[in-house]
Amino acid sequence: MNTKERYKGVLDWFQVNRPVVSTELHYGENPFHLLIAVILSAQCTDKRVNMVTPPLYQAFPTVETLAAASPDDVFAYIKSVSYPNNKAKHLVGMAQKLLSEFGGKVPSEVDDLVKLPGVGRKTANVIASVVFDKPAMAVDTHVFRVSNRLGLTDNSKSPLATERELVKHIPAALIPKAHHWLILHGRYICLARNPKCTECGLQPFCKYYQENMMKKPYSY
Repeated sequence: MNTKERYKGVLDWFQVNRPVVSTELHYGENPFHLLIAVILSAQCTDKRVNMVTPPLYQAFPTVETLAAASPDDVFAYIKSVSYPNNKAKHLVGMAQKLLSEFGGKVPSEVDDLVKLPGVGRKTANVIASVVFDKPAMAVDTHVFRVSNRLGLTDNSKSPLATERELVKHIPAALIPKAHHWLILHGRYICLARNPKCTECGLQPFCKYYQENMMKKPYSY
């Protein structure tokens, strides 16, 4: 199976079996709130983020209210997430930067988004993709792992290399969906330590399955 055939098989399967897909972060269709949630989600589960954001959104519903807060104010709401001290500082700084440079609006371009405190390329790609439906591929640990296992990438050594390879082969219109497909597949099926290969519909197109699981002897 060549690369083109593998991509087609994987994408076709997802389109048939996962036609509706979206982020698991709760943000009420508010781009500013999604930006907060994605910053908080770094090295933290979406489940935990979704637990802390409702009171956080209520306390700081706008860019102006968050920009006027102190990191200590924000820390009180997010202390149960990973790295709360740094994230509290990033959130306040992000809001202040939005006011000073972007008129209080979340920018749509990745190059602008990465100028915000706490926003790296992955976070910027999530915002560009989810909010603005741009062909931006955010590569987290799940996307990185699943892409390599399936054979969509050739053992990429970095998230950026993976991003470039995926964007090169996935039609632009599908990239926003493909981002979620790969993340959720890695979160629930293609697990890091014990992938659920027997439950996976992508077996016919998966390089990892073909090279590893099919060679295992049956147990009687």
